[in-house]
Amino acid sequence: MKKYLKIILLLLLLSNLMISCKNEEITNKSEEKTQITKVNSSNINYNISILLDLSDRIDPQKYSNTAMEFYQRDLGYINSISQAFTNHIRNKKVRLINDKIEVYFNPEPQNQEINTISKKLKFEINKNNASKSGISLVNTTYNHETAKIYDLAIKDNNYIGADIWKFFENNVNDYCIDTSRRNILVILTDGYIFYKDTKIKEGNATSYLLPEMIRSNGLNKANWKEKMQQQHFGFIKANENLSNLEILVLGVNPDKKNPYEGKVIKEYWSNWFTGMKVKRFEIKETGLPSNMDKVIKDFIVNPV
Repeated sequence: MKKYLKIILLLLLLSNLMISCKNEEITNKSEEKTQITKVNSSNINYNISILLDLSDRIDPQKYSNTAMEFYQRDLGYINSISQAFTNHIRNKKVRLINDKIEVYFNPEPQNQEINTISKKLKFEINKNNASKSGISLVNTTYNHETAKIYDLAIKDNNYIGADIWKFFENNVNDYCIDTSRRNILVILTDGYIFYKDTKIKEGNATSYLLPEMIRSNGLNKANWKEKMQQQHFGFIKANENLSNLEILVLGVNPDKKNPYEGKVIKEYWSNWFTGMKVKRFEIKETGLPSNMDKVIKDFIVNPV
């Protein structure tokens, strides 16, 4: 009897030992997988595009804000974007660096000086120019030159609108998507889309969105979502497949007279991006740059 008990105890000990070894092996594999993922994510090459809406939303006379003017918020957001870009580069091995950042407008500004400045905002950093001073130059240039762009646009006082819809139809694939990089498009806008030469309407779907449209379509009431779904309100699809593009929309500034305005705007954009198969997107209302800094950097630093 004692002999059998010894055998049973021995088998139990062996069993526990095997389970312990197995668990340790699984844990080690899990840790190894996590480490590999982290290394790989830091080595991804970035292609960051910034689309600026230079419509009258930036006019400090028409849309004054005592906390901080909206054009100043834009500049703060741009600073966070450029910092996220350069921080990413600094965390990479030099031989792996091959990253891009650029600014776009649609339509192109009529002021030639703005167009000249925008050329300075095109950076392609690789192993041949990834010096400390070269990387720092990105932040310095973005801070100084974008401020000049907004200053010129406000002084011109000739706000022709932003043709964001047409940008998605004609330009986004050529300008913002590079199959060898992680593609991120940051759009700085108040959420309303309008350009005089691009006014398309197909049923209740449009290429534009204005506050008066939301009111006239009865989307300023509690049943706004039900009405949007039943009557098919939204943006007309401008692109078939943006599955290799991540989009961050910043600065959405809904009309305060409608308590549902912000939700309606986000629904328009969300449905639009979903219909165009955008890989990942976030739509954020305007906030102080100090509060938005983490939001922006988290989106850029963390791939899907």
